[in-house]
Amino acid sequence: MFISLITDCSDDNALNRQSARLTSYFNAPVSSVRCSFYESEGNGELEAAGNIIDSLDATGGTEGVVIANTAHRDGKGKKWPNGTPFGYFYFKKTLVISTIDGYTLSLVKKFNLTPSIHLLDVPTVIDEMIKRGHHENGNRNLVVESQFRSYEFVPRVAKWITEGIRVPYGEYSIDNVDDAPKAFWHIDGFGNTLTTLLPEEVGHKQGKKIKTRFGEITCYNRMKDTPNGETALIIGSNGIKNQRFVSLFIQGKSAAKEYGIKTGMGLFVY
Repeated sequence: MFISLITDCSDDNALNRQSARLTSYFNAPVSSVRCSFYESEGNGELEAAGNIIDSLDATGGTEGVVIANTAHRDGKGKKWPNGTPFGYFYFKKTLVISTIDGYTLSLVKKFNLTPSIHLLDVPTVIDEMIKRGHHENGNRNLVVESQFRSYEFVPRVAKWITEGIRVPYGEYSIDNVDDAPKAFWHIDGFGNTLTTLLPEEVGHKQGKKIKTRFGEITCYNRMKDTPNGETALIIGSNGIKNQRFVSLFIQGKSAAKEYGIKTGMGLFVY
């Protein structure tokens, strides 16, 4: 059993609270990924999207829970009563609970991992759990009105679902999820940058030059094939099964620093 927590509620206090609660509920180790929140720092929704895929690839659909939370209350988030709803689906034996708005599930859609999401309405779920004796009535508003739903709501609903307790839900087609843009979703510790694109989507072929917003860049299959100091488009190690994302990197340098790349930036001009 594993728990993978992917969240923009990611300061030390918030991560500790979420991880401690999940550990107490599941008696399982929790790994966590910090996502950007402010647009000036990157696109947290795309970061979450890629990390969902990587978590599922790493664990192979074994028993566990992947939680992804990117829920703005500003801007487009104003259209929701208290941030974007959560929903869930299963990938083999892995329960995935995620916010549904924006790009967070865009790569789940890209890889056709589920046809639909079970949409969760917090008040409806909590009221039903109170009715059936799974939640204390005195704590209703604590959960329903919480601005920290990934702490008060998600761990509880994850525990109920994994215990086989049916929670009320609606159906939300994966077609309603935004398509992933042709953009960067991750910058690793070396400054290498991962895109949402697969090799066949850019016509990747060893030695081929592809026009990008940074100029013409040569394709190489692996890092080791790239000459020193050269910028390259390679086939990275991230993705799922035999489908791996294209990565932009510079042999011996940080591509992110060289080109000022942050997550959400497009690979191409358009």
